[in-house]
Amino acid sequence: PMLTAKDIMTTDVKTVSPDTSVKDLALLLSDKQISGVPVLDDRGNLFGIVTEGDLIDQNKKVHIPTVVTILDSVFYLENPDKMEQEIKKMAGTTVRDICSVEPITLSPDAKIDEIATIMSEKGVHTLPVIDEDSRLVGIVGRKDIIKSIIR
Repeated sequence: PMLTAKDIMTTDVKTVSPDTSVKDLALLLSDKQISGVPVLDDRGNLFGIVTEGDLIDQNKKVHIPTVVTILDSVFYLENPDKMEQEIKKMAGTTVRDICSVEPITLSPDAKIDEIATIMSEKGVHTLPVIDEDSRLVGIVGRKDIIKSIIR
């Protein structure tokens, strides 16, 4: 029988809250050697997911768009909203500022080939596993898939 999320997931899930500082998040990820963690709100519901990638984005130098000034009018050659988002992400001091909300989740019965497909197609490597009551029951990372192949 094909392995499912519940066979390979980590059940001892480290989580953070939206108010966790980016510094504490960085310490947790490096300390536990994990690439991402679910973000839970104060009621224990899944708020989002935050990964190493989000931390790296937060630290990259902001790319200031090329601006052309013609007769004192400023024209952005790039979308100013995107720039504002980037600046906010950089200055983000808490998980809330940098995490992805409405993350892709798995059911405990998701088959391993489906999980691998989601990871490669969506480019996400940390997937929360949610039961029918929308409670976080585990997490599946890329490492879990690799370990299951070795098994």
